[in-house]
Amino acid sequence: MLRRLDPRRASGRRDLERSQNSGGRGRSLSSAREVCRSNKSPWVCLTCSSVHCGRYVNGHAKKHYEDAQIPLTNHKKSEKQEKAQHTVCMDCSSYSTYCYRCDDFVINDTKLGLVQKVREHLQNLENSAFTADRHRKRKLLENSSLNSKLLKVNGSTTAICATGLRNLGNTCFMNAILQSLSNIEQFCCYFKALPAVELRNGKTAGRRTYHTRSQGDSNVSLVEEFRKTLCALWQGSQTAFSPESLFYVVWKIMPNFRGYQQQDAHEFMRYLLDHLHLELQGGFNGISRSSILQENSTLSASNKCCINGASTVVTAIFGGILQNEVNCLICGTESRKFDPFLDLSLDIPSQFRNKRSKNQENGPVCSLRDCLRSFTDLEELDETELYMCHKCKKKQKSTKKFWIQKLPKVLCLHLKRFHWTAYLRNKVDTYVEFPLRGLDMKCYLLEPENSGPENCLYDLAAVVVHHGSGVGSGHYTAYATHEGRWFHFNDSTVTLTDEDTVVKAKAYILFYVERQAKAGSDKL
Repeated sequence: MLRRLDPRRASGRRDLERSQNSGGRGRSLSSAREVCRSNKSPWVCLTCSSVHCGRYVNGHAKKHYEDAQIPLTNHKKSEKQEKAQHTVCMDCSSYSTYCYRCDDFVINDTKLGLVQKVREHLQNLENSAFTADRHRKRKLLENSSLNSKLLKVNGSTTAICATGLRNLGNTCFMNAILQSLSNIEQFCCYFKALPAVELRNGKTAGRRTYHTRSQGDSNVSLVEEFRKTLCALWQGSQTAFSPESLFYVVWKIMPNFRGYQQQDAHEFMRYLLDHLHLELQGGFNGISRSSILQENSTLSASNKCCINGASTVVTAIFGGILQNEVNCLICGTESRKFDPFLDLSLDIPSQFRNKRSKNQENGPVCSLRDCLRSFTDLEELDETELYMCHKCKKKQKSTKKFWIQKLPKVLCLHLKRFHWTAYLRNKVDTYVEFPLRGLDMKCYLLEPENSGPENCLYDLAAVVVHHGSGVGSGHYTAYATHEGRWFHFNDSTVTLTDEDTVVKAKAYILFYVERQAKAGSDKL
């Protein structure tokens, strides 16, 4: 349950106002750096206006709260000391308010609106600092040819237009997927072309909201927040974008991802695509799904793969069809089943699992073709997976084989790097060689003669990489190509990279885009 803020907890505003004339935010941030040498994610205490690093850095703001709870020795606490418990802090970056006593973000204010006044004061400080910083950067760009944000292309200098995503607390799994999807042009352009939704009206129109897990607001749109995030990522902003509104919606509609624990990027991607698909099926901003699809003739013409009902842009781009063929080994009865898919999960063959790097000499390097062959090869089902034969009227030993009946426009390949043992989930850290262009999928098709040569060739658009040893820990980053250049997305940091660096990555998820025009390339 949300607590009402005590007005005295917002008394830090007066201290902040006084500090503005004597260095203001810079003085407070320097005090934070004195503790842990970090100015990342500063949180200001609304009781005493001291600033410490937030709970997702080194947790000194929480320690400040805990220290304030220690009873004073040799002195009897006064009523004022008893109530001033330094309970409420504000994130100086997002201006959201956190109560340590409630152990949750809060949205209510005092009767005098003191918390909002603190927000406005911090925003004024930030705006003035931003203006000064913008003038400084402009001079730097004019006078320096070695600026890391500039790139020479055909003799001319252009700025890197990619924008990073802030880490909201172990949300690198979400950031890596969002950056990858933002670089799949057809998918991204569709959402950016959608009409905006105004979810708020009246007195709250145009005003920023501050959400909490306990908030009872059901008026949320994943499609709208996803659209706004994609629009923000390629506007050329030098400041990282905070996807907190999208993350709030994720908390609302995907309970598995509530909290700030590390999550599996592949699992998040599947949940995200599934919920986008479902919301688009139900219509968006009062416009029917069919009307939206008609805006893009190239999508509506290829809407043949349906998952959970009518097709949407999700299935039109990522949707493919598998044929699952099972044969009874006793009577020879054959059973065929067609299954739609949005991605393919590939095992790394066991003979390669001890090979950790590309340069190891003990045996051949595992390739993406090895993983695809393992997926589509004929296999005999073991005793735990006996097939119910309708002719034999009982479960029998059988074989199983997958064929790809229809390839998608964007082929998403998930390498199964995590597997369960008796007690824990281990990571397969094997390097898997993958092509940047010319991935030929023709040999895995059920009817390859019905597909043109170009329709089976795919070029790499993005790669998600997991760094670390376990699914519940580590870090996610992404590589993606945009207008012929490769970028490395590491939360709020975006850097230019090259193809040699990309091919050395230990891929977790690969996004391949169907080649549209003829171009010379080396096939896989």
